[in-house]
Amino acid sequence: MVKGFFNVPVAVNEPILSYAPGSRERIELQAMIRELRDQTCEMPMIIGGKEVKSGRLERIFPPHEINHTLGYYHQGDASHVRMAIEAAMAAKKSWEAMSWHHRASIFLKAADLLAGPYRAKMNAATMLGQSKNAYQAEIDSACELADFFRFGVREMTRIYSMQPESSKGIWNYNEFRPLEGFVYALTPFNFTSIAGNLPAAPAMMGNVVVWKPSKSAVYSAGVIMEIFREAGVPDGVINLVFVSGPAAADVVLQHPDFAGIHFTGSTGVFQSVWKKIGENIFKYKSYPRIVGETGGKDFIFADSSADRQALAIAMVRGAFEYQGQKCSAASRAYIPSSIWPDVKERLGNELAKAKMGPPEDFTNFVNAVIDESSFDKLSGFIENAKTDQDAEVIFGGHCDKTVGYFIEPTVIQAFDPGYITMEEELFGPVLTVYVYEDEKIWETLSILDKTSIYALTGAIFSQNRYNIEKYSVLLENAAGNFYINDKPTGAVVGQQPFGGARGSGTNDKAGSLFNLMRWVNIRTIKENFNPPHQLLYPNFKED
Repeated sequence: MVKGFFNVPVAVNEPILSYAPGSRERIELQAMIRELRDQTCEMPMIIGGKEVKSGRLERIFPPHEINHTLGYYHQGDASHVRMAIEAAMAAKKSWEAMSWHHRASIFLKAADLLAGPYRAKMNAATMLGQSKNAYQAEIDSACELADFFRFGVREMTRIYSMQPESSKGIWNYNEFRPLEGFVYALTPFNFTSIAGNLPAAPAMMGNVVVWKPSKSAVYSAGVIMEIFREAGVPDGVINLVFVSGPAAADVVLQHPDFAGIHFTGSTGVFQSVWKKIGENIFKYKSYPRIVGETGGKDFIFADSSADRQALAIAMVRGAFEYQGQKCSAASRAYIPSSIWPDVKERLGNELAKAKMGPPEDFTNFVNAVIDESSFDKLSGFIENAKTDQDAEVIFGGHCDKTVGYFIEPTVIQAFDPGYITMEEELFGPVLTVYVYEDEKIWETLSILDKTSIYALTGAIFSQNRYNIEKYSVLLENAAGNFYINDKPTGAVVGQQPFGGARGSGTNDKAGSLFNLMRWVNIRTIKENFNPPHQLLYPNFKED
């Protein structure tokens, strides 16, 4: 029984370690990488706290070294999804009855485990399994995931403190109870932090979860699950299943206890899930919460006053960090002709510094794309651009999958603002630049706003404050996260709540109060200390 108002520890962003040569963290991480490479793991599903093995083993390998085997995971099927739902529902009553501060303690402990004893293992698993360099792994799988846990606890307490006014003789208060049923977390390959947060956020608010990670990120998902279990998440609260998307959807989206989905992935998949939920709406006990962050065709727009060196750095970092496999990655850029020759030269100079290779070599800026299908898709667009009349490959363009799925950072100049790589989400290390005539700036801004179905991130570069204000107004619906004189990536939990609208999702801002509110139902209670004893109000009396 709760006996007190508790102040949770102040949430601060986890410091990003440098991994500079000779640093303690670099030595520890390199040792952990060697340790994981030297062993072959076998990863079971975790359902109801038990290790579940299907016997159908699927190989796990680094995208940058496809002949090396990291281990195997047990591929599940519909029966395992049903098992996970049953385990979740069995755990529900005890979990939602637990005092909120004990739930908070579990996730605060998870953050400390992640930032401390699990830091090297979490980062190494992300580097090897998802081909992410040390710095990108650090800001994602260590720092951002710890931030999600700590700031999630802070936002949870803010929600619980949101209480109504009371009048004389009346006490009004809100109860924030978990959803009636289970939540389905469907997570992507590209961010380990998202993979951990999507099941954790609903669980933090007292919900039980069935979690299906991307098949390309099961290696790091296994480490996240280790942390959850060591932190004290009770059996059955979060259930990890390795199944195909269709197999999971066939069971989850038909179940009467389905209460919501927490999703990050493609727009097409999200739309198909939404459609299936609509078709099955009569089957559910309540209207499911649908929370999703999907695709992006994120932009950089510059005018003639832009800081050209800052612009060039933003284009390289924004487009090519983690091989452009970020929902927020810069994918299209609009540069005025008056500054383009200088910006192009600077862009080439910076790209020449970006080495490509496996993440085990800490000097490599660019690593491999996630899988063969992604490689084939991206290389196809690049090869077409080499021969299309409406485009020209001006930097990069080399693709090789003999050892791993390596695609050189590629810059395409499009001569038509409607060229396909200006419009279609590619999700890889390809940036398309459209050079506009300076006098057509407002026409170009209009084209930018209408070109894409997405509205996730975008950046503007200008030193003219009047223009900055005008661009911000004109593009107010073009990006949920909008950057002024900065790259359109790198949102920090607690500082820039992340999410977009239009075709980019429901804009519920991961890691914020807005997102956590989606995982509770509010019951408002009114207690009358002096209830009326007569039927008629004073106005009914005769004069």
